[in-house]
Amino acid sequence: MIVCSLLLVLLLLFPGVAHEGADIGVALFMDSLFPYLLAYLILTSWLLKLTSPIPLSGRLNYLKIYILSALGGFPTGASIIAQLRERDELSERQASILLGICHCPSPLFVIGFVGQDLLGDTAFSVRYLLLLHVFSLILLFFLPVYTKKTKPPSIVRNAFTSSIKESVPTVLVVGSTIIFFSTIYTVLYNLAEPLLSSGQLLFLAASLEMTNGLHEAHTLMSGDLLHLVIVLFLTMQSLSIHLQVAVIAKAAAIPLSNYVWMRIFYSIAIPFLYFIMFI
Repeated sequence: MIVCSLLLVLLLLFPGVAHEGADIGVALFMDSLFPYLLAYLILTSWLLKLTSPIPLSGRLNYLKIYILSALGGFPTGASIIAQLRERDELSERQASILLGICHCPSPLFVIGFVGQDLLGDTAFSVRYLLLLHVFSLILLFFLPVYTKKTKPPSIVRNAFTSSIKESVPTVLVVGSTIIFFSTIYTVLYNLAEPLLSSGQLLFLAASLEMTNGLHEAHTLMSGDLLHLVIVLFLTMQSLSIHLQVAVIAKAAAIPLSNYVWMRIFYSIAIPFLYFIMFI
């Protein structure tokens, strides 16, 4: 409540800066994320419905969920897991653990936006994606299989139409959080710029909204250091992304404790492994 009140006061004190930040957020979402998100959300949801009548158990089911999550990128993984939990095809514990593992940036975002647009080097994107997915699949292999009796899934009617309807709320959550955190970051940046170093401002940007952080890192750094920082930001993600996952998971009553610990573990392990293997 105190934080919300302070943020509201800041927006009222700096309406022009807040408007500028909102414009940046809208442009960032429409140019950098929307083209990489909507089609994948619809397609993964559609594929999930088409494959739901096919009975899979144990790790094969985990693998299907992971592949769909990896193709769609966050928060597609959370959306898929929430749908399966709501249909009682996953137990609460299964959904909670998978939420932490099936949380991947979209390959189209990593290759298209990060590799081509920012770095002009898609080889970096391939290295990062291979490392991340091999690491995740190893964890997935050792994940215990929890048996849970569920009713056989029925064939979904109008799968494509319902996939569009289910994807729209997720897109709205993503867009709203990006615009909100871009607005807050712009206001805080104007206040903190005289007080903080460029590195501190960079981590402020990345902690609030990852795509802003990636933009800032590209303007401030180069070479191996830039690659390592981008790996950190892509793995750690930002408050806006974690809030998207939290909203989706809460709607399906999925606990977030495993997700939090898994993100901490990934944020340490993936940059360390990238440094050891590629730098």
